[in-house]
Amino acid sequence: MRKVNVILLSVIALLFVSCGTTKTVPITGRKQNLVVSDGQMLSLSSQQYSEYMKTAKPSTNAANTAMVKRVGQRLATAVESYLRNNGMAEDVQYYKWQFNLVQDQNVNAWCMPGGLICVYEGLLPVTQNEASLAIVLGHEIAHAVARHSAEQYSTQYRQQYGLQIGSAIASAAGVGSNTVALGQSVLSSGLGLANLKYSRNHESEADHLGLIFAAMAGYDPQVAVSFWQRMAAASTNKTSEFLSSHPSDATRIKQIQGWMPEALQYYKASGGSVSTSSGKSSSTPKTTKTIKISSKKNKK
Repeated sequence: MRKVNVILLSVIALLFVSCGTTKTVPITGRKQNLVVSDGQMLSLSSQQYSEYMKTAKPSTNAANTAMVKRVGQRLATAVESYLRNNGMAEDVQYYKWQFNLVQDQNVNAWCMPGGLICVYEGLLPVTQNEASLAIVLGHEIAHAVARHSAEQYSTQYRQQYGLQIGSAIASAAGVGSNTVALGQSVLSSGLGLANLKYSRNHESEADHLGLIFAAMAGYDPQVAVSFWQRMAAASTNKTSEFLSSHPSDATRIKQIQGWMPEALQYYKASGGSVSTSSGKSSSTPKTTKTIKISSKKNKK
């Protein structure tokens, strides 16, 4: 009877691991398996974003606020155009773009699923110009387009229930309770480190996509190198890359330089360019067209 229980639980575990919907990340072509839908993530993030904005203090600088909204919308338009032209038009309905500048002197910006983005005033002295701001907003938009939040949620969901299923299988097989508890503790620690590396992969993928999104919108992607160099100089957190959710400054800049030839092709195809001086754009980008470029896919 115990053997039957072990086999049955093992089958359930295999079914659990394989469940979900397979999605493909634009540009990189990386496959991901998600247990939560775009609609569910948008509903949740809309509620949380709304609650945050009720307590946040919007910037009183009209020019900077207008710049954030202008650059953000320009990027969003280019991204939606790319999705429609590349067989992903149905994804567009799940973006409810918002770009808000708030009074916070931390050097930061973040994005919730559905393209709900917040920029802190403390970031603008480091971006210095619209093109560099586009690099940041492109990175944040990339998190939404690549469904990174849904993927993180799916991973944590599987890990949580995977541990429960594993414990049930071990107990059914006659493994002592102390051994099961020890195994769970060790596995949980391992999963914690795995998730940190997983987050670094997401950050690198967002850098890659964000660089291209900025180029699609007509912003010179070459400003990304000097921007991240300024970010490195402004950073007070020198945590080891192994225990960080972000790539090291040196790794990030090296990767961006490697993606630059690909991004420049999108920049040329966009037909537009933006001045690096703050607040003025030199032209409006053309509709982003489908272009065939061989790109390396992220490896896990």
